[in-house]
Amino acid sequence: MDELTVVKVGGSLFDHPALGPGLRRWLAEQTSSRYIIVAGGGAAADVIRSYHRTHQPPESLSHWLAIRMMDINGELLRHFFTDSAEVVAVSRFCTEDEDKPSALSHDWCVTSDAIAARIAEVHQAARLVVLKSVDLPESIAWEKAAERGLVDQAFGEVVTRANLKVEWINFRSYLDGFC
Repeated sequence: MDELTVVKVGGSLFDHPALGPGLRRWLAEQTSSRYIIVAGGGAAADVIRSYHRTHQPPESLSHWLAIRMMDINGELLRHFFTDSAEVVAVSRFCTEDEDKPSALSHDWCVTSDAIAARIAEVHQAARLVVLKSVDLPESIAWEKAAERGLVDQAFGEVVTRANLKVEWINFRSYLDGFC
């Protein structure tokens, strides 16, 4: 049976010039046979957060707009790959998942982190790899990681409920060594 790995590419990595070639090399070094890639929102989603503070639309509207920014970042990731990985259309996934048990809320407690975990849960992935620009302190609880802004508030709940194996990589350091 093919082992599925969900890889969440943190939005903070999209400004790194080696992101495309670095992701391709990293995937080639992995042992899983199937990948689903989830793009973070990054600076694009931060624009929506700013609009939310300024214009105060309903939180669910702002959340859906931020999800659409993840789709835009996903289009860039699709450009980096041929057939080696599937880049998920996050807005379509969230729409299809909307009425299912354990679907995520549409507020700022949920970001691309929890969405990637939910995708891993729904697809029964063997593992979730989180590529970020920072290290994760050893043995930190997900609740504490959320308090420090390393993941969103919903991430730990999804990971625990789904009993996901999470691997955290400071991918910015990997990319810096790639250049």
